[in-house]
This record gives sequence, structure tokens and C-alpha cells, in this order.
Amino acid sequence: MSEDAIAALKASLGAERARDDLATRSLYRSDDTPEEHLPAVVLFPHSHEEVQAIVRIAGRHRLPLTPRGAGSGNVGGALPVQGGAVLSFECMQKVLEYSPAERLIRVQSGCITGEIDRIASRDGLAYLPDPGSSPYCRIGGNLAMNAGGPHAVKYGVTRDHVLALRAVTGRGETLDTGVRTSKGVVGYDLTRLLVGSEGTLALITEATLRLLPRPAGRALLRAAFTHSRDACAAVNRVMQQDLLPSAVEFMDARALQAVRSMGAAASLPAATQALLLVEVDGELESLPRQLTRMAAALDGAGLLQLEQGQDPDAIAALWTARKALSLATKAMAPRKINEDVVVPVPRLCELLTEIEAIATEERLQIVSFGHAGNGNLHVNFLVDPADHGEMQRAQRGLDRLFRKVLALQGTLSGEHGIGSVKRAFVDRELDPVSLRLQRHIKELFDPFGILNPGKLFPDLPA
Repeated sequence: MSEDAIAALKASLGAERARDDLATRSLYRSDDTPEEHLPAVVLFPHSHEEVQAIVRIAGRHRLPLTPRGAGSGNVGGALPVQGGAVLSFECMQKVLEYSPAERLIRVQSGCITGEIDRIASRDGLAYLPDPGSSPYCRIGGNLAMNAGGPHAVKYGVTRDHVLALRAVTGRGETLDTGVRTSKGVVGYDLTRLLVGSEGTLALITEATLRLLPRPAGRALLRAAFTHSRDACAAVNRVMQQDLLPSAVEFMDARALQAVRSMGAAASLPAATQALLLVEVDGELESLPRQLTRMAAALDGAGLLQLEQGQDPDAIAALWTARKALSLATKAMAPRKINEDVVVPVPRLCELLTEIEAIATEERLQIVSFGHAGNGNLHVNFLVDPADHGEMQRAQRGLDRLFRKVLALQGTLSGEHGIGSVKRAFVDRELDPVSLRLQRHIKELFDPFGILNPGKLFPDLPA
């Protein structure tokens, strides 16, 4: 990175917000993957106009720009793989507009996702996308990756709650997309194009988000099963009801082993090899009927125990095991390779059978859990990077996993995105025509190739 580029950025933002000291740069060299890439400079804009100025400087100097929220991603989306500048949105946390009457909120991209929901809760409203990192992740990162979460089975993912965006293209132009009304069909839907584009088309600086009435109550069922195939059969029965659950979460035997090691599943029968959490929400008077229907759907072969909670403390207690999983699995091995594949719900059992075969035949420790109501599993390969043989077996296992997912008409990512970690596999899912058109779209939005390079697409053949 040239001295001229750094000097221009410091002149634009000031030396305190364009930092090239090693201590600051080191803080922004990693995310929630084990990889590290040191940026040359870290930038802290406060406004859309400052982001625009940064992009224009970067364009002149052909400087790679890597946007970053909280760095909680699992696929290297916020890694500066080509060096250059990390553009951190953490200082852009303003709520620009809040209109309960219109059920919308307009925020800067650095706002914490859980805080948006907290603000809405004052007026009986909710921002319902709830990734596991919502207490600390930034809405800009959610938009970039089209984040999901447990309640996506009923309420959809991030893109389903976005009305409009303000962004800066790779040319340094301001792009306003969408509408603030619930309907609007003028022109191409650039809002949905930008959501999930991982910062490769434009840098989102502001978002107008849809708010919904907050459910009056919630209730939860926890069902323990003797085998994952029995749990999968129960998921199918649950999802065939004419009542839609607000969450359906699954844990396999190894996931339960992890949470048991933390004392978070002590009340489960010893024979439990799979667990389901099924949540319903709505008007308080509707909850008993919903619980009865869901309990009937869960009742079947292999059911060992069925518990329910309706008051907030009981619900929190039943969620304890699920929420303990991420920390528990990280403690089980030096490295966790976290995949988030999706298959059609009726084929979930076939996927789990293949995962068990991979674990046995490749002698790997694999922990699977996730959002079963969407067919979205988090498949965690727990490995030791120092063990060369194990890493080779893990790569074979990943290859087998991805081939099986695509054979089952699934997709390689449901909510984590592609980033730098998964991009080598993208051409297995996207056909050549789709890839070619998407590369052309990238060139149109970002002609200098400066926005989050080294992400999303596989390398072109030599």
C-alpha cells in the first residue's frame, strides 16, 4: 500500500480514524475463523459521506477495501485477504429514524442487531431476525451475509425485513435502493441484490428495516429421542402441521455430549441421542392449543422425554443447552470448521446419515446441530491443525459433505455466507451462466475491483 494512499486517507478522516500502527492493525487481522491477514490501515468512518470519500480515494489508488462489522463471521468475510484497508463500521451506530406508526427503523450499519430489537420492544414491536451473535454483531454484517437464526423458520432471514438501503458503489457513487412502504415494484430489486452480496458490490451505510408486532407470548417444547432418525421424523411431522412453529432446533449425540460436559443437559435421559427444541409464539390464548398440536406431532417412535416451558424463566432454562453449544464445541478441539449447509427438510435424515458415515469412515469428530425447521445444519468438524493426516481426512470429509448436500438438492450455505473460506466450492452449486452473469454484475458495481476482493467467487481458471 502506497504512502500516498495512507496520507490521503489520514487527510480525509484524520490520523486518529485512519490508523496504521501495528497494534491497531493487529486487532483487525482476524474474524471468527482461524485465518489471519494483516491490513495496512484501519479506517473508522462516522457517516455515509466519509465512506464515500474513502471509496473514492481507494479507487484512485486501487486500494483493496474490506468492510467489517464486529468480525463475528464464520467464513472469513471480514478478512483483508489482499491487505489494503479494513473499513470498520463500528463508529456508525446512529439510529437515524424510528417510526413506530410506520413500523420501521432507519439505522447506520454499525448498529448492534440486538439493540435494534430492544428499541422496537418499547412500542410492542420487534426486529425478528436473530442470529446467535445478535447481542454483539452489527446489522451491516447481517445485511452483507443475509444472516438467519433460529426464528427464520417462521419469520425469514435478514433480507425479508429490509425495506431500503443506502450504499456506496465501487465508483464512489451513492446508491439508494428500495422504498419505505410495504409494497414497491419499480425497477429491479437492487435491495435484495445487495443483501447477501458480502460487501462485494457496494458498502451499505444505512438500512431501513421492517418491524413487526412483538409476539405476546412464547412457549417451548424440548423433546429427547433415542436416535437422530427419530428426531428427523418428528421434524417432518412438526413441519407438516398447519401451525408454523417459531423455531425448530436440533442437536445430535455429539452436540449433547458437548453440552453435558458443561452441565447444561443434566435433566435429559441418559439414552438421549438427539434433541429437538420446538418453540411456538403468538397470542397468549393460542399457546396451549399450539403446544398440544406440536406435542402430538413430536410423539412417535424413539421419544424418551417431552418437557415444556411457557413462563420466561422456564423457556430460558430449556434453551440453555442450545445456547451453550458454540462455546462447548470450541473447547473440544484446537480448531472448529463450521459449515452451515441446508437440505430440504424431508431429506434431513439422509444428510445426517451421511455425516455419521463421514465421521466413522474418516475417523473425524463431527458435531451437528442447527435450525432443523429450515433443513439448515451447522456441521462442525473438530480438528487439530497440527495433525496433517487429520486435516487431509477433514478435507475429504468436507468434499463428501458438499457433494451429498448438492445431491440432495440443497445449498452450501444457509446463513454464514461464502467469504474467503468457501469460495472454492461455489462453482459446484452455481452453473457457468450464473457465475458469468454474477461476475459481470460485480464489474458493473465495482469496476476497479476494490470492494472486499478475494471473496464469494472462485478464482478464474489460469
